[in-house]
Amino acid sequence: MILLRRTVRVAVLTLVVIPIIAVVTAPQAAADPRSRSSAEAGAMARRMLAQLKVARPLSIRGYSHRRFQPRWAHHRGRCDAREAILARDGRRVRRNAACHPVKGRWYSPYDGKWLKSERLIDVDHVVPLAYAWRSGARNWSQARRRAFANDLTRPELIVVSHSVNIAKGGQGPQSWRPPRRGYWCRYATSWITVKHHYRLFVTRREKVALLNMLRTCRG
Repeated sequence: MILLRRTVRVAVLTLVVIPIIAVVTAPQAAADPRSRSSAEAGAMARRMLAQLKVARPLSIRGYSHRRFQPRWAHHRGRCDAREAILARDGRRVRRNAACHPVKGRWYSPYDGKWLKSERLIDVDHVVPLAYAWRSGARNWSQARRRAFANDLTRPELIVVSHSVNIAKGGQGPQSWRPPRRGYWCRYATSWITVKHHYRLFVTRREKVALLNMLRTCRG
C-alpha cells in the first residue's frame, strides 16, 4: 500500500512538472536566434522580387522632382512628412512650435554615423524619385506619385547623413550600395518591399544586385 502511494505521488509530480517545463522552454525556442528574423525577411524579399516584372528602364525625359514632391505633404498638426520622419528616427528630438526639430540625435544606417545637427541629415527616398520614374512611375497620376514621395507606411523614407545621400543620388543598387555592409540586407528588403507594393519593375542588373545583397540576410 505504501509503495502504491509513492508511485501515485511520483506520477502526479511528473504530470505537474512536465507542463511547467514546456511553458518555460517554448518561448525561448521561438525567440532564438535573432538571425531568424533577418533570414525570414530575406526569404520573403526573394519571393517578392521573383514576382516583379523585369524590363529595361524607361526614359528620364519629362522627370522633375516637382512631379512627385512640390513640397512635403502635411502629416499631422503642423508637421509635414519630413518632420514626422525626423521625429520618428531621432532620439530626444525637441521641436519648436512649428514642428521643426531644433535638437536631437540621428543615426545614419547607410554609413553608421551619429549626427547631432539637423543640417547634417537628409530624409532619403530609398527608391529615388528619379529611379522610380524610370521604373514605371512616369505613367502614374500626380496623386500617386505624391503619395509615393510621402509614404510613411512603407520603408521608403529614412534619415541618413547628407554626405551619403549626395553620394547615392538617384542611383539603383547595381550602381550604389550603402557603405556599411551590415545594412545591405535591410536596404535590399526595403527596396524590394517598396517596389513590390507600388508594382514598379526592376532591370536585370538591378535584380542581380538585390539578390547579392540579400545573401547577407543571415544575422
